[in-house]
Amino acid sequence: MTLIKSISGIRGTIGGLPGDALTPVDIVKFAAAYGTWVQSRKGKKVVIGRDARTSGEMVSNLVCSTLQGLGLDVFDLGLSTTPTVEMAVPLEKAGGGIILTASHNPIQWNALKLLNDKGEFISAAEGALILDLVKDEKFIFAEVLKIGSYKKDDSYIDKHIALVKKYPLVDVRAIRKANFKIAVDAVNSTGGTVVPKLLKALGVKKIRKLYCEPTGIFPHNPEPLPEHLKEISKVVKKEKCDLGIVVDPDVDRLAFIQEDGKAFGEEYTLVAVADYILRKKKGNTVSNLSSTRALRDVTEKANGHYTAASVGEVNVVNMMKETKAVIGGEGNGGIIVPDFHYGRDALIGIALFLSHLAKSKLKASVLRATYPPYFISKNKIELTPTINVDKVLEQMKAKYQHEKVNTLDGVKIDFEAEKEWVHLRKSNTEPIIRIYAESQDPKKADALATKIINDIQTIIKS
Repeated sequence: MTLIKSISGIRGTIGGLPGDALTPVDIVKFAAAYGTWVQSRKGKKVVIGRDARTSGEMVSNLVCSTLQGLGLDVFDLGLSTTPTVEMAVPLEKAGGGIILTASHNPIQWNALKLLNDKGEFISAAEGALILDLVKDEKFIFAEVLKIGSYKKDDSYIDKHIALVKKYPLVDVRAIRKANFKIAVDAVNSTGGTVVPKLLKALGVKKIRKLYCEPTGIFPHNPEPLPEHLKEISKVVKKEKCDLGIVVDPDVDRLAFIQEDGKAFGEEYTLVAVADYILRKKKGNTVSNLSSTRALRDVTEKANGHYTAASVGEVNVVNMMKETKAVIGGEGNGGIIVPDFHYGRDALIGIALFLSHLAKSKLKASVLRATYPPYFISKNKIELTPTINVDKVLEQMKAKYQHEKVNTLDGVKIDFEAEKEWVHLRKSNTEPIIRIYAESQDPKKADALATKIINDIQTIIKS
């Protein structure tokens, strides 16, 4: 059983003892602390939405009732997406929002992801205040006549799609004219209804659905990585689809399958969309330290400036605001279009990518070949209580001090001469150290990752 309390929310496995897993007791305490924080900022309403996990309805009932018990009004979107909830918060003039999803984690996990009144993830300082409230249980529930109201509204998916269609760089006419045949794998979560509905609104008539029933029973690992997408890859190639679209359970991560059945590359989702936007308007870009160098190359080619941020959506958003970026996101398939909204959004990502593909008149594989070739090897080391992560990272920094080292978020070592890098950091969502290595050759990326892992294991043993 696992329970992770962080500045961004609470995430854990369902069942077990309070304090050791995501139990009803922990859910109520955290919802109460968050609601108390919203009230301290004069908020009176909270927007709620969830993915299709089997535990989702139970968690939602607990959260909604707790917020009402504090005297807050609850606006429940029901089955929804993370970006839809983010957009609904300011549209509803709410004091905040909670998304009930463990994103790419397996079925036994769930989580409460917390938003401020702008529909953006809360800051580190705000998260720390909420954690203090949880610890001290400093919340006061309302008297009977002051209990909050509850309203359910399932219209926001349609509103979200309508806004995507209206975005100036989305070319519905070009998409319709391209007459795409598209396969969709939505891992039996909310994307199963949302993505096909979006495609139809964009003029796509030929849609092949895989795992689009929102039952919450994931047919494969829900993280949209190539090794988990073998079935849709076969379908795309066999049925001669122009593209395969894959989203995670809460629809904020986006990956594509090329017409030849090969993965376009989750890292290159952002690169392709950024390329399209930078062709239309000049500006800067941002991604996190673990994302591909290809975005930097594409940005500089367009005479823009690229900046790397710490891992985490809130950090990328803050850097985007600081640098006035026109596009940003994360290499895990997260697209953030700031003049749409400051949140990772697979729906706007799909619409912009299809516009790019349609207007370029290229096959997906040919479009992919126009970008600089980089390969990322993604690895992890499971943590035990005896591992001192900070000490490990400090020693790795010292070992590679002759290279370009960035300690903004963990340790990133740039081997500029070879256009290679490796990034080591403790995960915010799982008890692991993540080790990402990138090179222009997949074997070299794997070899670099293996070398770094061996270095870490040597330090741990010593």
